[in-house]
Amino acid sequence: MNAPVPSTLNSLISQTEDDLIALYLSDNRPWVVAYSGGKDSTAVLQLTVSILKRLGTKAKKHVFVLSSDTHVEAPNVAAYVHGALRNIEKAAVEHNWPITVRLEHPKPEESFWGKLIGKGYPPPSRWFRWCTSNMKIKPSRRAIDQIAQQYGSVLLLLGTRYSESIQRGRTMQAREVNSKGLNPHHEIPNALVASPIANWTTDEVWEYLTQEACPWGADHHFLLSLYRQANGGECPIVLDLNTPSCGGSRFGCWTCTVVKEDKSMQGFVDSGVTEFLPLMDFRNWLIELRDKPGYRSEVKRNNSLGHGPFLPSARQEILDRLLALEQEVGSPLITDDELSAIQAEWQLEFDYAGIGAKIAGKYGRSMIVSENKIPAGESELLEQAALRHDVPPELVQALLDLRHRKWPSLDKWGAKAGLEKDVGLLIEKATKQAEFVADTEQR
Repeated sequence: MNAPVPSTLNSLISQTEDDLIALYLSDNRPWVVAYSGGKDSTAVLQLTVSILKRLGTKAKKHVFVLSSDTHVEAPNVAAYVHGALRNIEKAAVEHNWPITVRLEHPKPEESFWGKLIGKGYPPPSRWFRWCTSNMKIKPSRRAIDQIAQQYGSVLLLLGTRYSESIQRGRTMQAREVNSKGLNPHHEIPNALVASPIANWTTDEVWEYLTQEACPWGADHHFLLSLYRQANGGECPIVLDLNTPSCGGSRFGCWTCTVVKEDKSMQGFVDSGVTEFLPLMDFRNWLIELRDKPGYRSEVKRNNSLGHGPFLPSARQEILDRLLALEQEVGSPLITDDELSAIQAEWQLEFDYAGIGAKIAGKYGRSMIVSENKIPAGESELLEQAALRHDVPPELVQALLDLRHRKWPSLDKWGAKAGLEKDVGLLIEKATKQAEFVADTEQR
């Protein structure tokens, strides 16, 4: 892997493939190719598939193609990656390549909307880049851990290159490598890392992709057009926090608020993809909310003073506008599982009346709300009694649902104290919600 770089593209390709074949046959450790859809990861994947073709029946060791879907990538990039993964999967079956495609997702509570709208996290910034860890690192790490547990160890193939950036080059130079040119991943146990195109230049990557036939039938000229439109680089598979931030001039999330200007999305718009304008406007609005008075708590979650999470009213407004935007652009922007995760978090914090479900219902979407096990006839009587005594019927239903669902028996030790605590929290939520409604009506 450390051989001198050949002078011509053909010899460079041949040397890289020979090195990969030697590495492939050297042990039984499965490979994991991190595929983001960008030029560098595409080149690594194409080289990998090419050596499988050359090896023929000798290609017995498994290769996992690992990709990540955060649900908030630029729509055209997401569509391209999904299509490429389908084609790779189809070609692997047709040609009997030992390839398995894994498309990983963040858990609903880890997702961008699960964190921002559910828990009230502020939009990510350079100083609080919570999105990378939750949406990219955790899903990919879970997948790699599963593979490593099954096989004992894995080899990660990454598209990192020395010439990609000064920072990346220094990081790569600092890593200790073994005789095969591999270095241990500093955060993932039982994982070694290979960078087969480390010495390639950007021009060589593009020349390889546009002149060599793609084994799974992709048209890399379309990928090149995406780069020209975005006027920037790719957003890689992220496996640790040392990876440079997405955003700016990279293919990344349309919600990216880490940088002041999203050059990638602006590049798409400038090239004629005007349907992205509403997405850009929404992203810019999120940045405005980050420091807008009246939108965030004055107390952090650790009870210290300072900008805390978005207030319940702000989260409701963001959800409402997001679902309105979804209808405007005509494509899904948030999943049903994310909506349910948001409702579950709101129920824990402030929403006893199912406000989230009502907002979703306005736009034909639904949330899973805790099942009400109170008999219908009993519910009607309780509602009438609540109205006679000027008590919100939703609060009465929520209290009884809590009693039947979470505390069906008070005989267990601590049950009565637990019920009392939960009732107090529910009443506190109802009080805050009533105060919010009153303040809103006075404005």
